[in-house]
Amino acid sequence: MLAIIPARGGSKGLPRKNIKELNGKPLISYTIEAAKKSEFITRIIISTDDEAIAKVAVEYGAELPFMRPGHLAGDESRAIDAFKYTLDRLENEEQIKINEFMVLQPTSPLRTAEDIDIAIKMFREKNADSIISYCAEHHPIKWHKYIDKDGKFEDIFETTLNNRQAERTSYFPNGSIYIFKRELIDQEIYQTEKSFAYIMNRENSVDIDSLEDFEYAEFLLNKK
Repeated sequence: MLAIIPARGGSKGLPRKNIKELNGKPLISYTIEAAKKSEFITRIIISTDDEAIAKVAVEYGAELPFMRPGHLAGDESRAIDAFKYTLDRLENEEQIKINEFMVLQPTSPLRTAEDIDIAIKMFREKNADSIISYCAEHHPIKWHKYIDKDGKFEDIFETTLNNRQAERTSYFPNGSIYIFKRELIDQEIYQTEKSFAYIMNRENSVDIDSLEDFEYAEFLLNKK
């Protein structure tokens, strides 16, 4: 299976985070190394607009067939458009057909090769249209509120609250693993009735967007 690692250079929350050293190695290296250990991934493509990210990714074993154009790497750019661009260019320039692919975001350094392979097996065994990794919420989603500018509560859901133990567990997408049939991307959708969740544990689900996330990931790596 083809794996795409999207890594634009213009991170705002934590500048240069994709190549910031995490426990002595660039953040992006953890995703590349996990992909290289996978039983099923046959190509690892880096999709980036940034020369420094490209250089590091190639050093760690990713493939850089072309750079991502700047108009697909801005704050308002859609990830799905970058995926389509990468797939279209690979198919046109190499005269190949890509029917399925995986997206591995570099901001999930604790995702393992085992996570990747279990998700791929699920995708194939279920003949799924897509697999997306999720993680269990600590607290019921009904407890969430909007807070207005004066600090007052605004309801999102019905206001009847039960004890946590009485509520069904809810899950959130952790940004770690996405597997798609190509036709979904052409339709500009991520999920159908034949889409399934791969549930990851919380420790492997760290998604780095801030310095606090980065430091927490470093703490977990050192603990391991």
